[in-house]
Amino acid sequence: MKRKKGKLRELVAAEQSLSRRDFLKGAGTAVSGGLLVTGQAAGAPPGAAPKVLGPGAVPVTLRVNGQTHKLNLEPRVTLLDALRNRLDLTGAKKVCDRAQCGSCTVLLDGKPVYACNVLAIEAEGHSITTIEGLSTGDKLHPVMAAFVENDAQQCGFCTPGFVVACKAFLDGHPNPTLEEVNKGLGGNLCRCGTYVGVRQAVLDAAKAMKGGHGNA
Repeated sequence: MKRKKGKLRELVAAEQSLSRRDFLKGAGTAVSGGLLVTGQAAGAPPGAAPKVLGPGAVPVTLRVNGQTHKLNLEPRVTLLDALRNRLDLTGAKKVCDRAQCGSCTVLLDGKPVYACNVLAIEAEGHSITTIEGLSTGDKLHPVMAAFVENDAQQCGFCTPGFVVACKAFLDGHPNPTLEEVNKGLGGNLCRCGTYVGVRQAVLDAAKAMKGGHGNA
């Protein structure tokens, strides 16, 4: 009986030792963005690339600022990353990456969305407008011009998102009051605290676009 128990202990110890050894050799895994990447398997040639398990790139067509772009993207790629890293449209900023600050705001069929919270593949078939698409040549959009006149920016990271959000807000509220501006832009944050300039810029832009109550 003692001999059987001793043999059992040896087998368990050997199994535990083997498991630890396998783990150290690369059985550990790293999960990132829904894809599973495994370490180098035992017996694989040195320097072999890790095996990636998961969906690969698929064709995605994006219509941005009136132009059609055909891309190959993994389904996990966000609209923000596609715009910045694949189309070199870096106006929308990657700041919180959590749909909290609004610095990555773009228009999707005319509606403001956080580009960091939308998958590029979800934007297929929709019209996307970034801040680069608001100006015409050297002519600034009235909201842009009003931001400059009212010094409504400091570090500038929040500015593109604010401008796009303001444009969308004025499309739906061409004659806003200050209270409506405060409520309508609640989804965008500015670390520098330029809210006074932003609010006045919206009111001035509304007047320039043939509406507005001024400082009402």
